[in-house]
Amino acid sequence: MTKRVKGSCTTVLVGKKASIDGSTIISRNDDGHEALDPQRFVVVQPEEQPKNYQAVISGVKIELPDNPLRYTSMPNSILTNGIWPAAGINSENVAMSATETITTNPRIQGIDPYVDGGIGEEDIVTLVLPYIHSAREGVERLGALLKEFGTYEPNGIAFSDKEEVWWLETIGGHHWAAVRIPDDAYVVAPNRMNIDTFDFDSADTLCSADLKDLIEENHLNPDFEGYNLRHIFGSASIKDTVYNNPRAWYGQKYFTPDAEHDMMDQDLPFICRANRKISIEDVKFVLSSHFENTKFDPYGDGTENEKTLIRPIGINRNHNVHILQIRNGVADEIAGVHWLAYGANTFNTVVPFYANVNDTPACYKDATGTFDLNNMYWLSCATALLGDTDYNFYVDFRNTFELEAMSAYHRIQNETDKAVADQKDVQKFLEAANEKLATESLTRQTKLFGDMVISGSEHMKLRYNLND
Repeated sequence: MTKRVKGSCTTVLVGKKASIDGSTIISRNDDGHEALDPQRFVVVQPEEQPKNYQAVISGVKIELPDNPLRYTSMPNSILTNGIWPAAGINSENVAMSATETITTNPRIQGIDPYVDGGIGEEDIVTLVLPYIHSAREGVERLGALLKEFGTYEPNGIAFSDKEEVWWLETIGGHHWAAVRIPDDAYVVAPNRMNIDTFDFDSADTLCSADLKDLIEENHLNPDFEGYNLRHIFGSASIKDTVYNNPRAWYGQKYFTPDAEHDMMDQDLPFICRANRKISIEDVKFVLSSHFENTKFDPYGDGTENEKTLIRPIGINRNHNVHILQIRNGVADEIAGVHWLAYGANTFNTVVPFYANVNDTPACYKDATGTFDLNNMYWLSCATALLGDTDYNFYVDFRNTFELEAMSAYHRIQNETDKAVADQKDVQKFLEAANEKLATESLTRQTKLFGDMVISGSEHMKLRYNLND
């Protein structure tokens, strides 16, 4: 099999009663093992969807159904390792994010080992999102594919529609389990198996038909009572205590400040309740965070050991952040919003692109492997790199930029929402709104970068106090 490429992400899920406006939200930092990996934001039309799919990494061949739906997608620009669509919203307002790399243990691997010729992160959005009409249907379709073809890696996948949010985790080569996130709850999921307490008899859980028998027959349950899937199928390693658990802890402390947990705790809860309704800005903050106001902040005042002990959420290996929002209380034509930003998340903002379109703005669509400051991927990466050289000096530039940019995006979105009912061609109108949003974003990000260059040049080390 072609050399495996792994992701390394963080996910935030929000039920409709936990969000500020009654929308469902699934979101993820799409991270990699390289700092740079150009990304694109596109629309895949039904006629562009393959009928006979073949993976690059595993070589698996799968015949796909007829009549796929249109969907937004976020493929890699350089397709050496396949498409890697990452996330999208289809024309039925069903959203999907795939995948969050998770953990496993040798007990399940000894029973149901990975399948070298199976499916993986490269493939999953392409194989599932164009064919589903609800979040639950997404779980069921992916579950059937896992049973038939198997997988070569452990992954967590999020689905949502306007009513429900579902989270599925793969188990071994062919098994899986999924949980419907309660409407009043949120989840912060790092790179570990996250599902804890699991009720096989609940209407809000789905899983492989033989999963309970597999646990019992193979003596996999370490607990005296109940079923905790993280205990049964996941890990509790030293790496988890510094790489995974602290990310869940920080997100939970932000949404639920009164929560009292140790950041390295292996049993941090999966399902959580916030002390307020959660906004898009809240989700973006968590997915950009690097342990601010703690000694573990890489830009903070801790010791060098403290500042490098914990893996941040916002990191140089963020390739994009997507926040997929399915709104209630608005017309179906504008319900799906694909919020998007590129690069390391410390110096960018998410932009609310309408999903009900046939094309996307060029500056978000046309990134290549060639550096280009007229493209949002490369401009965002350059801004983050400059900001990293002196975070404390540049952070106030970022704060002002973020406030003003997000205000402008909300204003454009509010105006578009109000005007859409009068439009004869809604998709063209929304494409024009997306172009306006992209232009606003590119202009503001360019100004931020320019302001940072101009101000930073006065603080270069290569200087001298005497002039001619």
